[in-house]
Amino acid sequence: MRVTMMKLLLCLVALAAPSWAMAKEAAIPSYGYEVVRSYPHDPNAFTQGLLYKAGVLYESTGLEGRSSIRKVKLETGEVLQRTELPPELFGEGLVDWGDKLMVLTWKTQLGFVLDLQTFTPIRRFSYPGEGWGMTRNNRELIMSDGTAELRFLDPQSLSETRRLKVTANGRPVTQLNELEWVDGEIYANIWQTDRIARIDPKTGHVVGWIDLSGLLPRRERIEGHTDVLNGIAYDSISRRLFVTGKLWPKLFEIKLVKRR
Repeated sequence: MRVTMMKLLLCLVALAAPSWAMAKEAAIPSYGYEVVRSYPHDPNAFTQGLLYKAGVLYESTGLEGRSSIRKVKLETGEVLQRTELPPELFGEGLVDWGDKLMVLTWKTQLGFVLDLQTFTPIRRFSYPGEGWGMTRNNRELIMSDGTAELRFLDPQSLSETRRLKVTANGRPVTQLNELEWVDGEIYANIWQTDRIARIDPKTGHVVGWIDLSGLLPRRERIEGHTDVLNGIAYDSISRRLFVTGKLWPKLFEIKLVKRR
């Protein structure tokens, strides 16, 4: 009888183990936010890429006939410098490397390398599929294409060297859009949501979710015009995190607040 009961208990433990493991795996930390400061932002800028460098913002915007690369004064939102992409192109993500800027386009499989100071075109490069967001670490450029995979590119040849699949609780995370490298993690806007994924660049696992619901108040949204959250920039020296959205009138400096 004791043997039978022992076997029964062992079976119950074995059946319960997967659920325990799933519960442990599902406990991805969640973060809210505190607004530190808000800044003016061009409400006609369809923000695709955003980065902070040497005291100013660099921003790429999208939509055919309206795509541009800009140098922007953070404090006032003033566009200090600007160049337009050809009108048939839909601008996407932006990244810096040394004295250059690289910008993607959406469906045309075409990217551009620009001089950081003058915005003069230096060269073009190509890639298969779609171009969405861009960021970098100290060795590679990192690109999203709307799928659950991040592409890593050689910054000199701009050729793809490897890919990383992004997952949360074992499931692929798609719609990865604008990217930013923040203290050893990749932050990624999840397109058409108010969430940002914090991604471990070694494993591809989502190690945190940032919920920015309500960041731009309803009273400051224009119906039929204001679009989704998109745009992350990080000041690694002062450790300031900036976020905005497509056609948003404001850009926000935020501080993350852990929920669980």
